[in-house]
Amino acid sequence: MKVTLRWFEVLLAASVGVRRQLEALRASLPDCHGFDGETSWQVHIEGACGEMAFAKAAGLFWSGSVNSFKTGGDVGNIQVRTRSREDYDLIVRENDRDADAFVLVIGKAPEYRVVGWIRGADAKRQEWRKTHGHRPAAYFVPQRCLLSLSRLAVIGRGYSVR
Repeated sequence: MKVTLRWFEVLLAASVGVRRQLEALRASLPDCHGFDGETSWQVHIEGACGEMAFAKAAGLFWSGSVNSFKTGGDVGNIQVRTRSREDYDLIVRENDRDADAFVLVIGKAPEYRVVGWIRGADAKRQEWRKTHGHRPAAYFVPQRCLLSLSRLAVIGRGYSVR
């Protein structure tokens, strides 16, 4: 599913990404998952834009929350992972919650594609566990293994599979 954010939506999401990065700097939080800090601003901004793109595609409210990464999800209880390249897989990390739904969004502002989703527990298969670029191991779920968004039903702040 392709989504084009309007420029006012990009501006809103980018401001959320900037606020997230500023809060991380203010709190002296280290970059996570082996990031080197050089791309932190871009990662936060594109991540927020990807969240907005998913919410827009799914017809859901996006709060643009800051400092809520340890509770809930990015859109309701759904975790959104934004990747920049068309051939990238969905990343799920060891400490990600098994019960959460993880959605892959690919692109760069303002153009995104919502690819599909998988439950955290289902993503943690040994054959998908890899390390890239001297970073900690994570699960890289191939796009072909993701479920269609039509199988993700959002109910309140939770989700269920039909």
